[in-house]
Amino acid sequence: MKLTSEKVLVCGAGGFIGGHLVHDLLNNGVNVVRAVDAKPFDTWYQSSEAVENLSLDLRNKDNCYAAAAGMDVVFQLAADMGGMGFIENNKALCMLSVLTNTHMLLAAKDTGVERFFYSSSACVYNGDKQKTADVVPLKEEDAYPAMPEDGYGWEKLFSERMCRHFEEDFGLQTRVARYHNVYGPLGTYDGGREKAPAAICRKVIQAKISGRHEIEIWGDGRQTRSFMYIDDCTKGTQAILESDIREPLNLGSNELVTINQLVDIVEEIAGVKLERKYKLDAPKGVNGRNSDNTKILNSLGWQPSIRLRDGMAKTYEWIESQMLALAR
Repeated sequence: MKLTSEKVLVCGAGGFIGGHLVHDLLNNGVNVVRAVDAKPFDTWYQSSEAVENLSLDLRNKDNCYAAAAGMDVVFQLAADMGGMGFIENNKALCMLSVLTNTHMLLAAKDTGVERFFYSSSACVYNGDKQKTADVVPLKEEDAYPAMPEDGYGWEKLFSERMCRHFEEDFGLQTRVARYHNVYGPLGTYDGGREKAPAAICRKVIQAKISGRHEIEIWGDGRQTRSFMYIDDCTKGTQAILESDIREPLNLGSNELVTINQLVDIVEEIAGVKLERKYKLDAPKGVNGRNSDNTKILNSLGWQPSIRLRDGMAKTYEWIESQMLALAR
């Protein structure tokens, strides 16, 4: 399948990843795009007049049918989620995203959609394999036996199984990517839903503006992660949708860093050095998580490759521009 000849629906298009995906689809020559999000238009992170924009709450089944009507391809990115601070304190809200996923699968099946992409998460992986910072990269089969992140991770794993069974039982072609910590410009950087890269950029910029050269870090700073820049995410998302790979695939960088090292990178970009205060009782997630990219390399001949330092520089520059504009 080539997306350029298809009518494409992006669910969650007013969000961070969805907004970037819509723009990338347009840049890649996809001519018919419908963009849907529950948020009012003036709160979308990005929007484009070149597509059909609809404000619809996709937890509602009728709205899902309206969104899917006449479409060939669905990218289902719509979810109620955020960074670790949000998902640890809003487990029920995260699990209610199952309404969106279930109703969108039903609508896709009934309206004749050819292919359905679901954005899952590395939070589906068994927690026992993520207890140490010196983590072994997670392979796709490490999601079982199941012990995912409580709330958000369970919902993602359940929805993966829904995709699998809709393909087996109804013939709806489904594709699943497990996103690993996506970051970049034009996303959330404050308010409680932001993820670590954006939060650290914000804190460093605040320290620089205020002259108080200190930063609060959640956890002890030794927990490890890999972070994927948004351009790699949108490229991989489209490649997985177009592929014949029917099993979930990791979509993430394998450049592993500690949170302390992430702070080092942002300090270097900002040209400051800060005193670190560790909030040990704050939500910090698992101790270590990294992506094993063997399967995506073998399947697509590609893996996310944008260096963390390069992506963080672009992210920092955008967040700084937003914060300085607000400070004026």
